[in-house]
Amino acid sequence: MAFYSEEQTEDYLFKIVLIGDSAVGKSNLLARFARDEFYPNSKSTIGVEFQTQKMDINGKEVKAQIWDTAGQERFRAVTSAYYRGAVGALLVYDISRRQTFDSIGRWLNELHTHSDMNVVTILIGNKSDLKDAREITTAEGKALAEAQGLFFMETSALDSSNVTAAFQTVVREIYSILSRKVIQSHELKKHDPTWMGNGKTVILQGDGDQEADGQPKKAGCCSS
Repeated sequence: MAFYSEEQTEDYLFKIVLIGDSAVGKSNLLARFARDEFYPNSKSTIGVEFQTQKMDINGKEVKAQIWDTAGQERFRAVTSAYYRGAVGALLVYDISRRQTFDSIGRWLNELHTHSDMNVVTILIGNKSDLKDAREITTAEGKALAEAQGLFFMETSALDSSNVTAAFQTVVREIYSILSRKVIQSHELKKHDPTWMGNGKTVILQGDGDQEADGQPKKAGCCSS
């Protein structure tokens, strides 16, 4: 979750999840981003692992807690706890395996079912180095992302291309939404001195539009 208080404006912790079919390269994307490492013979992730990576966003220290889990069906029991509190997601497919691209809809449904708020999501076409084995065109990936309101990027954990940019895109967008929410909460407090907003969890709800009953309106994930 993302927390804000006037005394600790530099303390931001964002939970980000990696999702997608098994062997699309989720663990190697995380290894490349967090430790600049790549494991050509890496085995499937068993259970759940996570890394915490510090980033500087607009002069503020942001910690991204990135969770990686197995893509195999038999580990699906971890889903509820895995998604809980996530504010960002990297949804990964392998550009050389059509089946992993066809699974994107199912993963999006799972993300929406188990997450408790709008999650900033980027669609990742990984293994862009496998040009000769490509089964999904860049245009296809971009079209799906646009249709679903997602960011989009092709990456290669092998040669590092766009890996850092992909994670930073998600973190920067979360930070941007959070910053708008903080400004709005300060404005509320100015106009209503009895409003007790300090230290509360800031829910990422898009641009803060309201329904007729005054409740925040759900907004889809932002597109690039």
